[in-house]
Amino acid sequence: MSLASDKMNLLDLDKSGFENLAVEFGAKPFHGRNLLKWIHKHGVIDLEQMTDLPKSFREALAEKTYIAVPEIVFEQPSLDGTTKWVLELEDGQRIETVHIPEGDRSTICVSSQVGCALDCSFCSTAQQGFNRNLTTGEIIGQIWQATRELGRSPTNVVMMGMGEPLANFGPVTAAMKLMTDDLAYMIAKARVTISTSGIVPALRRLKDECDVSLAVSLHAPTNELRDELVPINQKYPLEELIPACKEFVSGERKRKVTWEYVMLDGVNDSIAHAKALIRLLEGVPSKINLIPFNPFPGTRYTTSPRDKVDAFRDRLVRAGIVTITRKTRGDDIDAACGQLVGKVRDKSRRQLRRDQSVAAQGGNAQ
Repeated sequence: MSLASDKMNLLDLDKSGFENLAVEFGAKPFHGRNLLKWIHKHGVIDLEQMTDLPKSFREALAEKTYIAVPEIVFEQPSLDGTTKWVLELEDGQRIETVHIPEGDRSTICVSSQVGCALDCSFCSTAQQGFNRNLTTGEIIGQIWQATRELGRSPTNVVMMGMGEPLANFGPVTAAMKLMTDDLAYMIAKARVTISTSGIVPALRRLKDECDVSLAVSLHAPTNELRDELVPINQKYPLEELIPACKEFVSGERKRKVTWEYVMLDGVNDSIAHAKALIRLLEGVPSKINLIPFNPFPGTRYTTSPRDKVDAFRDRLVRAGIVTITRKTRGDDIDAACGQLVGKVRDKSRRQLRRDQSVAAQGGNAQ
C-alpha cells in the first residue's frame, strides 16, 4: 500500500490508542479492543470482515485510517532450519527479520531501526550505516507477518535484529506491549527480550514502563576494550551500565541479566579477560552467552578457536556464573548474530524476487 500521510496506520496503535480511537469515532472503548483483536490476534486487516464492529465505526475507519503491513519480498531458508525474511516498508526501505525454530520453541529476531548508528566494530549491520527508526507498526508488523507464516504466535521474541532498540524507545516499548497483550499475541513477558548496547538513561526508564527480559551487548570486561568494540561505552561506561542493569532485574522481576559476549580471537578471549569479567559482574544476577564471531567481508576480526572458547566458558562456570556457548544459527544465509542487512540491503525488489526464484530451484541466491 502506498504511503498515506493523511491517514493513520492502525498498526501504530497500542491498546489505549485503539480504545481512544474508538471513542473519537463515536464507538465504545471495547470496540477499539475488538479492533485490536481482529488485527493482531486473528490477523484480519479487511474491515468488512470485522462484523462485530458497528457499521458507522467501520466507515469512519475506512475514511480516516489504513493498515500497512511490511511486505515480505524475500525469504531465504538456512540449512539449519532458520529463515530470514526481508521486509519492505512503505517508503521502500528494507529490514530483516529472522525465525529460529528449536523443537516446540519458535523465536523471532526483530529489527527496530533501518541500519544502526552505534558503529560496533565487530557487527556487519553497524557497518551499513543508519537510515531511520522504525514505527510501532513496522516493528509489530514483523510479528504480524511471522504469525501468519508460522500459523501461530511465536513463543519467543528477541529485539536483536537491525538497530539499537533503546534508541527508538517509544515505538519499541509500544510494540513489545502488544506482543505480550492477551488481546494480541499473548507472548509471555519473560520470553520477550530487549537487547541493548547500553543506553543507560533509556534502560532506567524501561524498568518502569515495560516488564520484559534484558540482554546487554557487553563484549568486553574493561572500559578500555569496550570503548573500542562498543563505542557507546565512551558515553555510558561500565561504572554506569552495570548498576543500571542490576537495578533492572531487582525487585519482583527476579530475573538474570543476559550478557552477550562475542568471542574475538586474541582480542577479548583470554583467561585474564574471563577473570576480569567475573570481577565486573560480582553481585549481579547473570547469565552469559558466549557468541562465536560471525565473519563478514572487510572485518579485521576472526573467530576464537573452540578450545579457547571452552576454556573461557569453564573459567566462568567455576566462578558460579551460568554460561553457555551459543550455537550459531543461520550463518549460511547471513542471518546470524551481527550479520543482518549484508548483501541484500541494496537490491531492488526485482532482484530480490529473482534471487528467491533461484533459491527455490536450488541455486545460489547470492
